[in-house]
Amino acid sequence: MSEVATLERLKSQYQALQAEVGKAIIGQDEVVKYVLISIFSNGHCLLVGVPGLAKTLLVNSIAQSLGVDFKRIQFTPDLMPSDIVGSEILDENRQFKFIEGPIFSNIILADEINRTPPKTQSALLEAMQERKVTAAGQTMSLPSPFFVLATQNPIEQEGTYPLPEAQLDRFMFNIWVDYPTLEEEIQIVKATTDDRKVQISPVIQRDEIMEYQQVIRKMPVADNVVEYAVKLVNKTRPESHIAPEWVKKNISWGAGPRASQHLIVGAKCHAALNGKLSPDIEDVKAVALPILRHRVVRNYKAEAEGLTIEKMVAQLM
Repeated sequence: MSEVATLERLKSQYQALQAEVGKAIIGQDEVVKYVLISIFSNGHCLLVGVPGLAKTLLVNSIAQSLGVDFKRIQFTPDLMPSDIVGSEILDENRQFKFIEGPIFSNIILADEINRTPPKTQSALLEAMQERKVTAAGQTMSLPSPFFVLATQNPIEQEGTYPLPEAQLDRFMFNIWVDYPTLEEEIQIVKATTDDRKVQISPVIQRDEIMEYQQVIRKMPVADNVVEYAVKLVNKTRPESHIAPEWVKKNISWGAGPRASQHLIVGAKCHAALNGKLSPDIEDVKAVALPILRHRVVRNYKAEAEGLTIEKMVAQLM
């Protein structure tokens, strides 16, 4: 099958995926879109929002619709790295045997990732970047495809540990999950207080996900689109000569090169899901906020003046 035909199939299956996930999730269309873009771009995703906004249900529903193995890890203050990666045990023949942890799956839901101390958070770092884990002196590859979809409570809440910048940078998207509208909340309450059961069917198989990832990577990108993405990231850095004066006054440090890479891959995927064969500047703008939100750090002056990251990214665009 030609690459153009594969992209057309991806677009139709993406619409079917949205419909399938929509059986369980009312509203949150933008969130679902960004999670799926992250999966087809072979990236990881961080969902941030207060408890009770169906973040876990959303990830669960997407995993079911993708027809892949799915494991949920509930991050708690006493969770140890071995609880994620696995550990060695002595079997009945007195031989050491490695028991795989829940990380050996296609989709990992790292639930409330900032409720666990940094030592355990860092156990995910190698897995997210290298798609491998080292345990018991051995390096083992993780299954393909492999995604970490993490949920996080706002860091102002009690009992949370902020994620280190190195780990935040591993996430392609930082997606803010907001409260539903009044109309959506009425629908949610009606749908969840009766006895009906929602059945979600797989729309895409594991091999198709990997095929789509490869085709998206092969999409051509015009030089001006790459230049726009790189300049946008460059302008977030206070020390850059092209950064506006207000950036130098309000931002402590900006996004790194990984943000530029994610902007282009995300723009390719956004274009593919909208039936385009090559991304344009509008596709870069469509994915810019969730890619830059967690990579730009504002200073105290910006915080005091109520200048949010969202406002700054919008102004840069």
